[in-house]
Amino acid sequence: MLNKKEQRLRRARQTRIRIAEQGVARLTVNRTNFHIYAQVISGDGSNVLASASTLEADVRPSLGAGKGGNTAAAQLIGKRIAEKAKAAGIEKVAFDRAGYAYHGRVKALAEAAREAGLQF
Repeated sequence: MLNKKEQRLRRARQTRIRIAEQGVARLTVNRTNFHIYAQVISGDGSNVLASASTLEADVRPSLGAGKGGNTAAAQLIGKRIAEKAKAAGIEKVAFDRAGYAYHGRVKALAEAAREAGLQF
């Protein structure tokens, strides 16, 4: 029987196989209790083209003390990753939620990235 983490990683693996077949850049999300991270990874999976997280020095002051793990922080990171991806010349990505449910912070990040002009 799989534990919670193994189940999530299994779901993530399945998604990444499907995205790899498409050969497009992927926007991957990782969340912890205190922070959220987003990366745009090239289609072949070899390079990180853009990244954003609640740990960045210029993001921390706008969050407030210990507020990296909420939906407002996720929206801010969604906007930042979209801006950075567009600056790197990427308009279209596949959304890799890494096995997390499309709900809460993951959903907030995805919708903010879409509003900022990233297509997926």
